[in-house]
Amino acid sequence: MEKTIQSAKIVSGLILAALILGSVLLKGYSSKGTAPEKAEVKEVASGIPVDGQVITSGSLNEEMTVSGTLMAFQEVSIMSELNRKVISVQAREGKFVNAGALLFKLDDADLLAELEQLKQQEKLVLLNEGRLKDLVDREAAVQQDYDQAFTNLKVIQSKIEQLKVMIAKTSIRAPFSGNLGIVNVYTGAYVSPGTSLVQLTDNSRLKIDFAVPEKHANTLKTGDAVQYQVESNDKVQTARIVAHESSLDPKTRTLLMRAVGNNASHELLPGQSARLTLRLNTSGNALMIPNQALIPSSKGYGVFVVDGNKASFKNIEIGQRNAATVNVISGLATGDTLITSNMLRLSPNAQIQLVTVK
Repeated sequence: MEKTIQSAKIVSGLILAALILGSVLLKGYSSKGTAPEKAEVKEVASGIPVDGQVITSGSLNEEMTVSGTLMAFQEVSIMSELNRKVISVQAREGKFVNAGALLFKLDDADLLAELEQLKQQEKLVLLNEGRLKDLVDREAAVQQDYDQAFTNLKVIQSKIEQLKVMIAKTSIRAPFSGNLGIVNVYTGAYVSPGTSLVQLTDNSRLKIDFAVPEKHANTLKTGDAVQYQVESNDKVQTARIVAHESSLDPKTRTLLMRAVGNNASHELLPGQSARLTLRLNTSGNALMIPNQALIPSSKGYGVFVVDGNKASFKNIEIGQRNAATVNVISGLATGDTLITSNMLRLSPNAQIQLVTVK
């Protein structure tokens, strides 16, 4: 009987201890469970942290990049007009020559001999013409004889002038100042019309031909400046538009234009390709925003702006875009505060907290 009472006391003690321990554990669980609820309430109350940027208007230069080709300002292949032998070569490959400089001399010995013969004939015919004129004045000769003598004199003189032109063509000279290319003939060679003797190039200035789309055919005008670069260096060169075709190319719907730029240093060569930057339009009140703020939408693009302590989503229309910024044509106004960070966490009317504002 005594053992039974003792056992009952032990069981009762164990039950009481279990109840006390359960009460303690339940209180601990309740205290730990309420902490996240309080933190969540605090986060909702403070809002999603974001950065903002106040939109201001500024200047915008609309530009377009096209490809072009450099060409010499003047270039000609020096040729002979006569079938003659070369007796002297004054041209030096790669050298600069002034306009009028002698490049090649052709054999003219037979022409000089013929010229001397005609000059002697001219003296005789001139004496005969003078004698007959005196006789006609004294009515001692008929007018017809004098007319024949006068005609003979003029024929001889015209032959002399023609021969002088032929002799002048045996001296082949530079038509303009420029640099010579590779000489193709040498002393003793027999040349004929159409034979290229040497190339003469004036690249102190360069012409640049390029095509612009139909949309901008009336935007660029004669006298406008264009900038360009070539593959050989990163220096930005400048040229001015001097002319354009009178009509569009029906196949490409583009307008061919020509610009001329200075090349006094001769660092650029004809035939090089060029990347031209064309300035099309200039706006003084354009709205520019960073590319990172753009969000693709079903209507194109949109952005989040600050509306009190909430995020407001606006659809926008964009224009010219570069590596860092984009021009907003419609949808935003000067003074709006653009949200530039944490956009992926935002939704329309979401609570926000501005951390920084530019």
